[in-house]
Amino acid sequence: MQQVSSNNQAQALSSDMLTGVNGTASYKVVMNAEAQYSIWPAQQKNAYGWFDEGMSGTKDACLAHIDAVWLDMRPLSLQKAMQKAGVATEL
Repeated sequence: MQQVSSNNQAQALSSDMLTGVNGTASYKVVMNAEAQYSIWPAQQKNAYGWFDEGMSGTKDACLAHIDAVWLDMRPLSLQKAMQKAGVATEL
């Protein structure tokens, strides 16, 4: 009987957690308080400070959604500070 190291078991489990029913990974779009976007494995608990944005699907679909909605890459706090200071905020 072949023994598998705990590291290999963790990698296999991680891979299984990402794989959906049809063999493709399932992701969700997450966002933080600074209005920055990312993707996260759909079955995993979000990292601290990140919350579900509402979109889920394949990696490509989630990344396409982010491309469509994240038009200003500056952190929200910088956007607000620039607006308060009267600095032009148009990109």
